[in-house]
Amino acid sequence: MLTLTVTGMTCEHCVKAVTRAVRAVPGAEAVAVDLDHGRVTVQGTPDEAAVRAAITEEGYDVAA
Repeated sequence: MLTLTVTGMTCEHCVKAVTRAVRAVPGAEAVAVDLDHGRVTVQGTPDEAAVRAAITEEGYDVAA
């Protein structure tokens, strides 16, 4: 399981965009976005760099 802190998400549209982008990453089996705490949790075996890139490409920042 991979949990990342993501900033810039403010609404349900953001949640849907991030969820859709991360689900497209090979190895991502389930995605949960916690808007209130700015966390994205990914189950499965995705490449962390690919998940980070997918989120960044949607316009959000991922904490180091």
